[in-house]
Amino acid sequence: MTTSQLVSTLLIVLPIAFNLAFAALAKIFDYPDILRRPTREILARFRAGGSSLVLLWWGFALTAVLFAPLAVLLAFRLDGADPALLAAGATAGVLAAIVQFLGLIRWPFLVPYLARADAEPDASDARRAAIDVAFQSFNRYLGVAVGEHLGFLLTGLWSILSGVALLQSHAVHPVIGIAGIVIGAVLTVCSLEFVGPFEPHGWRLAAVLTPFTYIAWSLWLAVTGVALLL
Repeated sequence: MTTSQLVSTLLIVLPIAFNLAFAALAKIFDYPDILRRPTREILARFRAGGSSLVLLWWGFALTAVLFAPLAVLLAFRLDGADPALLAAGATAGVLAAIVQFLGLIRWPFLVPYLARADAEPDASDARRAAIDVAFQSFNRYLGVAVGEHLGFLLTGLWSILSGVALLQSHAVHPVIGIAGIVIGAVLTVCSLEFVGPFEPHGWRLAAVLTPFTYIAWSLWLAVTGVALLL
């Protein structure tokens, strides 16, 4: 398989894998709406999912890992674009993969422990309160700050830089490059909903914008992959 074919394959397969895992989590675990519920309810639902839910979260986290080689290989594929722009895009893509992986990997490793500890029959109220603080703290730090805020911000930046590089390289129709810039800008705006004075309203606004934006982003990746093959 050539580098061009590998890039196109990743561009097509990655969004499919991401959306399949996300849809499965929505069906099995009521994700992400479940995160609005109290900690004890979330952990009880997690325990009910068993080992298959843990493996699903692990697989979902690995889709973020695959984004790193995609970002690097795409930079090598776009001949004719500014080398500095390609380097910046590859860096943003690798960083996006890292922060999204860090945001997701707590589910197959940290949350199972908290769920088991919460279910212990002799657990005191103080212990359950500590479990609640630990879960919510990691949720705000790794989930919201690292995974969502930095994940959206860096993915949006990568999409913008890749869109510009696609325009410079003339590898695909200009509309595809423009679409990447627009979608990346929206993802960047979504990331700001979790910051400072916007944060109290971030969940509601992001809940409206993010699903449609990620669907558009997934379609953009797949269309770019097909276009590069042709």
